[in-house]
Amino acid sequence: MEPLLVATLNLRAIFDRWDERLPLLLADMAALQPDLLGLQEVVYPAQQDRLLAAAGAGEYEVVRGWAGRPEYGNSLLVRRPLAVERVDRLDLGLERAAHCAVVARPGGPRLAFCVTHLHHPPDAQDARLDQVERLLAWPALSGSDTPSVVVGDFNADPAEPAYVRMVEAGFRSAFREANGAEPRVTWPSGLVAPAIDMDGDPDCLDYIWLRGDAHVASARLVFDRPAVGDPDLYPSDHFGLAAWMNVL
Repeated sequence: MEPLLVATLNLRAIFDRWDERLPLLLADMAALQPDLLGLQEVVYPAQQDRLLAAAGAGEYEVVRGWAGRPEYGNSLLVRRPLAVERVDRLDLGLERAAHCAVVARPGGPRLAFCVTHLHHPPDAQDARLDQVERLLAWPALSGSDTPSVVVGDFNADPAEPAYVRMVEAGFRSAFREANGAEPRVTWPSGLVAPAIDMDGDPDCLDYIWLRGDAHVASARLVFDRPAVGDPDLYPSDHFGLAAWMNVL
């Protein structure tokens, strides 16, 4: 079977030059056309997820999972002919959540595809570890032998306990597996704007995790190019990640 292309991106909601960033996001999405995309910081009334879903030739099902308030949270984009069979949502506390879809592939195995966004303050390592523990205990991930892919902004670098705990639980970072190390930086991207969040040092915070009979062919940064003629304008304040993987 053809490899699945899985991607993740924190959209930075509608802050920081959103009207200027949107054409960059649409252009990159039209070129990338992932099979599975996890988005964070999605403002549902602005239809950010649906705009990206309509950017290229692919047809996508959009599955939302609110966090903190009903109009805001995470989204899963699932490209046909993949089909969503079941969706579960998990409240992680501190206005954070995860949601997970069981995705069926024509002629291939099912997989669990989940997206999350962990608590953000740099000194909140204990809170992030608690959220990872809740995630790992969730039946959507722990109650099946189905291969699992978890994506999102973990707000945790590779030395932090939340990252270490994912590894201990059998998850592998797709980028590390493909390249031998995590990217040096996934946040900040280089976006310059009046309200830009600069709380913390540049670091690797975003991941595509996989567990089970899934193997990475390659992985790279995406949504990582500045605008032509404006080196201070990027699609988001985070870089995205993409991984090509074989799920057996």
